[in-house]
Amino acid sequence: MQRALVVSIHDVAPSTRKSVEKILAELRRHQVSACSLLVVPDYHRQGRSLADPSFRSWLQEMDASGHEIVIHGFFHQRARRNDESARDKLVTRFYTADEGEFFDLGYADALRLIREARQEFESHGLSPHGFIAPAWLLGAEAERAAIAAGMSYTTTLRTVRDFVAGQTFTSQSLVYSVRSAWRRTMSLAWNRTLFRRLASNPLLRLGIHPPDIAHRAIWRQIGKIIDVTLRDRQSLTYRDWLRQESEFSNQKSAMM
Repeated sequence: MQRALVVSIHDVAPSTRKSVEKILAELRRHQVSACSLLVVPDYHRQGRSLADPSFRSWLQEMDASGHEIVIHGFFHQRARRNDESARDKLVTRFYTADEGEFFDLGYADALRLIREARQEFESHGLSPHGFIAPAWLLGAEAERAAIAAGMSYTTTLRTVRDFVAGQTFTSQSLVYSVRSAWRRTMSLAWNRTLFRRLASNPLLRLGIHPPDIAHRAIWRQIGKIIDVTLRDRQSLTYRDWLRQESEFSNQKSAMM
């Protein structure tokens, strides 16, 4: 099986498009031509992303050029609740800054939102295979809803889950937190260590957020990681990596 790198760009929406375009340009300089673009249907309730004609056309161009369009939550926001436990507050407020939308969303609400997003994307010629929750926080009921809505896969921080094949692949994503100086410092140290630890993993994942491009030290490390990784890995989207993995498994089964 080919060793692979999947680069995903999170929080893609009309308001983040300029930053995403800068990221894509930089990634091309590092020989990454196709990414998984995690598109939020209504980012922070600013308005439907695909209702913006310019953004919609751009997204269709990205799709046609080989990038993968992935549904990324719906609003990318989670309202605070009075009955939250200390653990829930830690996860949904400190860790995700109130963006863990599908962390504990019920089945019916999750199914409605995912179906609505998928139908809207498909009505504009886009065919998303994956659903990835904001901050990778997908509760059990919401995951069940994603499967019922016809999504083929999801990812968490540490795994890729193929709903069709019923397989879970272990692969922790490198990702940065840039909201403060101490978070940036910790992210650089942590990802340096994590990169070394994951060197033998067949799949390496790199998650990028729009604000990352504004921080030189962060972007410098991202560039170095990509350059080293692509010496012996192929750059793929999640969709294409799962397709390749499925073909490899089928060939292996046929030989047994």
